[in-house]
Amino acid sequence: MTAPGRVLAVDLGQRRTGLAISDALRLLASPHLTLDKERSTSDRVRRIARLCAELSVTRVLVGLPLHLNGHEGDSARAAREFAQRLGERTGLPVELVDERLTTVTAHERLGEAGVRARDRRGVIDQAAAAVLLQEWLDRAQRSA
Repeated sequence: MTAPGRVLAVDLGQRRTGLAISDALRLLASPHLTLDKERSTSDRVRRIARLCAELSVTRVLVGLPLHLNGHEGDSARAAREFAQRLGERTGLPVELVDERLTTVTAHERLGEAGVRARDRRGVIDQAAAAVLLQEWLDRAQRSA
């Protein structure tokens, strides 16, 4: 049986930050919101912390953008710093999760759903967060 409580996934994109949320039973991930990149890191942390409280989130996942060879670059270091700040602000467990190919998968799924390429820009980051979250939920279910 999976642990109770909603999980929030965060996909820190280059221009936008996508969020996805699970149901309370941790079975299904849904895209939730896209935040514009213009916000400072502190503003984003504050806004996401507020959402965690509003949505009764009990765990947060932050996508870790590794290179295909598994090495970390500047984006991965920024994700680690963001995850640490978010954990300090919320007091929640924050887990870094390999996000390689989640955006590619999200593009494919949106295309299969009939969403035109130009219409994907506003939702791709939250769709990628939903892919990341659903993969995590599925792994948690298999190991339970």
